[in-house]
Amino acid sequence: MGSIIEMTWAQTMPADRDEKQFFKELGASIAALRKAQNITQVQLAEALGVSQQTVTAYESGRRRMPVSSLPFIARFLGTTVEDLIGERPAPGKRGPAPKLQQQIERIQQLPKTQQKFVMQMLDTVLAQAAR
Repeated sequence: MGSIIEMTWAQTMPADRDEKQFFKELGASIAALRKAQNITQVQLAEALGVSQQTVTAYESGRRRMPVSSLPFIARFLGTTVEDLIGERPAPGKRGPAPKLQQQIERIQQLPKTQQKFVMQMLDTVLAQAAR
């Protein structure tokens, strides 16, 4: 494991053109998922243990996020690392999507107000089930 100086340098050193585009697209993906779930940058920053300004820099692609944080971010946003980075499984190699996954994908296509309503309903049902 490197020193703090080495880790900070690795996170802020300029990336080549492909890396810059990758981190810009990754940041846009995270921002879109975060906004769709009405999660603020402050909430994501607190969950990651970084400042809101750092999340802003991640989402804009101005700063490379540690790749080791991707699994946590994916879980926090209710998605997969593959979806965050825009990787799709090869066609024909995946079986049919489970019904729950299909429903989630359909919910994501709804207008924001209807998404919020569905989330409130789910929260209510889950809270009752936890009793």
